[in-house]
Order: sequence, then structure tokens, then C-alpha cells
Amino acid sequence: MEPEKKVNFVFGAVNYILMGVGIVVLLIGYILLSGGGSDDPNVFNNAMFDSRRMVAAPIMIMLGFIIEIVAIMVSFKGCRKCKKDNDQQ
Repeated sequence: MEPEKKVNFVFGAVNYILMGVGIVVLLIGYILLSGGGSDDPNVFNNAMFDSRRMVAAPIMIMLGFIIEIVAIMVSFKGCRKCKKDNDQQ
């Protein structure tokens, strides 16, 4: 029998959790950005300039990208819980 090989993941558990949170925040931002419009192309709909689309959605999208960048770039290997997770694997 061959000894079990230890699997080393590129990121720690905290990084993967932050990536998931970032994706959820991005999805919420894009959902806030979507919708509305006019069924008749000859009629202009002012709903396009709603504060939800002009303020809330871009803030959520930028926050999601910031969370993703932090999740990828920052190494959380110094925290105690991460060391326990890596030792158990």
C-alpha cells in the first residue's frame, strides 16, 4: 500500500470563504443593475436613472471585486484556525 499523499491547496479555507462571499456580492450587484426598461421603443423610461442602478449597484459590484482581490492576494496562513485546517489535511 502506498502512503497517503498530503493534498496542499493553493488557498486556505478563509480565502475560499471570501471568494464565495465576493461572488455573492457581485451577483447581488448585477441583479440590482438589471431590469426595467420600456416595452415601447418610442417611449423613454426614466427608471434607467434610478438610484438603485446609479448608486447601489455599482457600489456592490466594486465591493465584490475588492473582496475577490483581497481573497486572492492576501495569505491568511498566519491565523490559528488556518494552521489547524492545514495540519488536519
